[in-house]
Amino acid sequence: MYRRRIAPTAMALALLSGCAATIDQDGLEQRTAQAIGRSVGQFTITDRSEETGGRINYTANTRDGKTYRCYLYGATGFQKAMSFGQTPHSDAICTAMVGGAGKALPAQPAAGAKGAGAECNALLRAAGRC
Repeated sequence: MYRRRIAPTAMALALLSGCAATIDQDGLEQRTAQAIGRSVGQFTITDRSEETGGRINYTANTRDGKTYRCYLYGATGFQKAMSFGQTPHSDAICTAMVGGAGKALPAQPAAGAKGAGAECNALLRAAGRC
């Protein structure tokens, strides 16, 4: 009779724990470093929250005051179990926030603006936009 009470509880706990992402802090920092073009250690991760299905939302704050809102999908325990550990985590997707930490990002030139410098790359030159 004792087993009959424990089995449903154990099953429910196993299913609930299978919904959380399984990526560790080091993996999160490595993917974020790649996404924002900074080395690990040059930013901090704050406001981390997880959604059902393995999505992790967080903020990356750099030492020089830039702020990025990021997310990635981490494989859940259930996904790893069902794929025998072969489900990878996604790359981080980050967006620079305007005015993050009190600093505004430089203004971008208009779509048809002619100019040189950092805004002009090979693709824009080929399109005749700079």
